[in-house]
Amino acid sequence: MSWAITGDIAGYDSLAGGFLRSRPIENTVLVTVLASLRARGLTAYGDAPAVLGSWLSATGCVAGAFVHTPPFPLLLSVMPAQAIAELAEALVAQGRRPPGVTARREIAEAFATQWRTVTGVDFKVWERRRLYRLGKVRPSGTPGRPRPAGLADRDLLLAWYRAAEREIRERPGDHGAAVDDRIAYGGVTLWERDGVPVSLAGQSRMVAGMVRIAPVYTPPEHRCHGYGAAVTAAVSQAAVDGGAREVVVFADLANPGGNAIHQRIGYQPLDDYLVISFESSMDE
Repeated sequence: MSWAITGDIAGYDSLAGGFLRSRPIENTVLVTVLASLRARGLTAYGDAPAVLGSWLSATGCVAGAFVHTPPFPLLLSVMPAQAIAELAEALVAQGRRPPGVTARREIAEAFATQWRTVTGVDFKVWERRRLYRLGKVRPSGTPGRPRPAGLADRDLLLAWYRAAEREIRERPGDHGAAVDDRIAYGGVTLWERDGVPVSLAGQSRMVAGMVRIAPVYTPPEHRCHGYGAAVTAAVSQAAVDGGAREVVVFADLANPGGNAIHQRIGYQPLDDYLVISFESSMDE
């Protein structure tokens, strides 16, 4: 029983991809990030290359996995307690110091506690997220219409991505490649009112019949008109029409309005996740 840590995307996908895709809703972030890495390479999320890990049980089967795309937190699947304990040791042995962890609540808490034991680094909860699963879309009836974002919208998308990032206090980054990728596979939809874009919603690549809706953003001057709900409903229905068997979305539990909107659209609460910080740089 041990961790196999690699930078070989194809090899990792061959080894752990089936394990992750067998539970695409539970592993929604890992499988969609892995799909992006396959499409865009190890540096899809930053200058430092991604690191990938699989935990093999005594029978030789994968029973746990992680994806780390610096400078973002470590992404963990559900895994046995032994795998969590061994992962902290394995990362330290390789000199790796992730800034935090994102996982289902019990996994994130267990790993953060083990990380503190091994490294002496304390932690705190950065964000509490609820995962929602789509039942049946309920159209919002909001005036306007959706349309796919194209190359002509690139500057607008970049500006909105940066504005959203400032609001949620995430690390600043260059979103150019991500926006280009989204446009290329039809992964961003704009909601227009009288020909003016007023909101956006993105969607991941479909993996194992699952699509995740993210990001969703409405500029402050266009809020309180239902545009975010409208574009989210439109993108959700488009995912279903495109063949998705499952559509999911996360909401910050500190934003009760956003959680209520998802439920009005037709999403049902499924599970809770945590984003935990290990270092002060996530708090700046």
